[in-house]
Amino acid sequence: MWPGKPQFWGVQAAAANLGYGQGAYTAEMFQADFPQFFSKGSEEAPAVSLVPPTMLEELICQANAAIQPDKWLEGWRYACGLYAAHYATLYLRTYAEGSDSPAQAAASGALVGVVQSAKLGQDSITYDTSALTRATEAWGDLNATQYGQLLAARARLAGMGGSYVL
Repeated sequence: MWPGKPQFWGVQAAAANLGYGQGAYTAEMFQADFPQFFSKGSEEAPAVSLVPPTMLEELICQANAAIQPDKWLEGWRYACGLYAAHYATLYLRTYAEGSDSPAQAAASGALVGVVQSAKLGQDSITYDTSALTRATEAWGDLNATQYGQLLAARARLAGMGGSYVL
């Protein structure tokens, strides 16, 4: 940007509060914070992840890259856990032990919407989630789970700090 003026290298990024800070969130921290994603353990059989280990490690890596400790401060660990829980939930919604056919495999990834209305005899049910999702409409898939909604709400607070770009 300013090749002849090294005194300005990095000034724009620093002024804009941009940067890269790798977190150190672990699967063990995730297990302690969100035990619902692990089997019920016992002395004979310790708890294991309900998400396959390779996928859990990938989610943890993504959380560490996406949730920067220097931006989230004290809320960093919780935000990483929400991130991993959100994507673990989405993953588990499509999980199957195996498939007998390509059609069955494809069906595991079918898009499932929010119940808007249902009727059985005289009983009916309708959900209106627009009040919950209105504030985070532009946040993509984070509205698909409660973990994602919590993360989006906290991300809006974490990102409220001012910035100045040269």
